[in-house]
Amino acid sequence: MEYEHLVVKREGPVEYLTLNRPEVRNAFNEHMIAELSHWADAARAAAPGEVHAVVLAGAGPAFCAGADVAWMSQTVRYTEAENLRDATAMSRMFAALNDLPMPLVGRVHGAALGGGAGLAAICDIVVAEEATQFGFTEVKLGILPAVISPFALAKIGRSAARELFLTGARFSAARAKEIGLVHASVPQADLDATVNGYLREILRAGPEAVAAAKALIPRVWGRPVEEAMPLTANAFAARRISPEGQEGFKAFLEKRKPSWKA
Repeated sequence: MEYEHLVVKREGPVEYLTLNRPEVRNAFNEHMIAELSHWADAARAAAPGEVHAVVLAGAGPAFCAGADVAWMSQTVRYTEAENLRDATAMSRMFAALNDLPMPLVGRVHGAALGGGAGLAAICDIVVAEEATQFGFTEVKLGILPAVISPFALAKIGRSAARELFLTGARFSAARAKEIGLVHASVPQADLDATVNGYLREILRAGPEAVAAAKALIPRVWGRPVEEAMPLTANAFAARRISPEGQEGFKAFLEKRKPSWKA
């Protein structure tokens, strides 16, 4: 499918997904939301192991500045049912991106505000240019960060959310790293090199094992150890007897590269 608001490029086992509305700092409208949902559904339906990692970035001066002002001006006239339809579509988009089986690496610069901060929250790894401004700014507009809250809370926790959701204050990449929203805050000149460093590490790992590890995290998080033990034991045993697990052990013992590593 050809996208109007996204640029999709494949380089080997890495897919590069770029928000492409630079004239509005990659702000969301209903069309970009639909395209991101479509892309995520297609990525999940692709052949297993075809894509080992995805890099999410923004074209132009910012990663994503939240909701498009022109779109928001239209929604002022929406009924509650119409607003519910839009919010549900956006919720499904975030969930679809969050549930991708492969790692999603965020390349963040300029600004990640409102829904843009939500996009950072659904990325497994976030590399941010150190001058980036973040913010859960919805309350400044008299609304709230409801749609992105499950993903943001999972990343930053309740304490930081109580500060940042309630004030709508903007905060730095350094602060974002401090609360877990960002994993690396670097000068602009080091942004791509840092992203590539994470990609190299991901590509050294078994793609099925990485997907299984990603799926395990939400299943285990918050469970008592007694409840988690059967899940973790079964997951470990299944990976040991899997073809990829067998190949990984054999490659290690034979002092060679595993089949998935170029």
